[in-house]
Amino acid sequence: MLNKITLLFTLLFSCSIANAQDNLMSLLDDDSNEKKEVTSVFKGTRVLLGHSTKLRKKNELELLISHRFGALNSGAYEYFGLDASSIRIGLEYGVTNNINVGWGRSSNDKTYDGFIKYKIISQSSGQGGMPISIAWFSNIAVKTSPQAKVDSTYEFKERLSYTHQLLVSRKFSSGTSIQLMPTFVYRNRPSDLTDQDQMFIIGIGGRQKLTKSLTLNFEYFHRINPVEENTEWYLAVNPAGQNGIEKDCFAIGFDIETGGHVFQIQFTNSILTNERGFLTETFDDFWSGDIHLGFNISRTFQF
Repeated sequence: MLNKITLLFTLLFSCSIANAQDNLMSLLDDDSNEKKEVTSVFKGTRVLLGHSTKLRKKNELELLISHRFGALNSGAYEYFGLDASSIRIGLEYGVTNNINVGWGRSSNDKTYDGFIKYKIISQSSGQGGMPISIAWFSNIAVKTSPQAKVDSTYEFKERLSYTHQLLVSRKFSSGTSIQLMPTFVYRNRPSDLTDQDQMFIIGIGGRQKLTKSLTLNFEYFHRINPVEENTEWYLAVNPAGQNGIEKDCFAIGFDIETGGHVFQIQFTNSILTNERGFLTETFDDFWSGDIHLGFNISRTFQF
């Protein structure tokens, strides 16, 4: 898996080298050498599944709909995954140019989540420019499905989970951007059989511009301390499964910019749409054909 990601990263980086000469000439032509913020590191607030370093500007409100279908290899009876789906509907608002807050609701486990994202540093060119962009993302989520009817000890606080990410991105050229995402997830009550509440994850994502309005994106999250395989628990929470347990999350897809909004189409091994879900509760294996078609649709309103 890591070899495949390394190869993809190498191809993207090679594209950036191809554009390096043009970028150098543009800098030489800029006599003023004035400090300028680098724009469009990513087109949307998501790379694909996870957040990017892009923020909504002050007083902008974004409506984001994220949808995932079932696995393509589920067969004709399940209409190749189209019979199953998971959806999240969320709102994100720019309190300032550097602070965004958001709220959403996912169909899986009837989960509500809220987040704050803070832009620490913006990549800029010219004299005194910064080579990278850095943002901090914190999320809290609560599952509201009626599990307490089955387990009377299931308290409200045990439904909560927390995700914290440091987002570090760099735009290498007009068409190539890469982002690193060190991540920590804390689950107040994981499965009784896994008994693992803390998860450390390192993510990498990127984009490669193909045309003026189309980019190729990818994302991969590697669990540093994965849960050991427990087939009994896996089948209890995922009856359709055969073996194994949680997998690393991988996604590849496209950004399509259409004026007022960005449409993202993606192929991923996770059907879940919130951070706890796709980071720590992904059970399918992308390379074995457990691929979910999904999309994000966003619309931004200015107040």
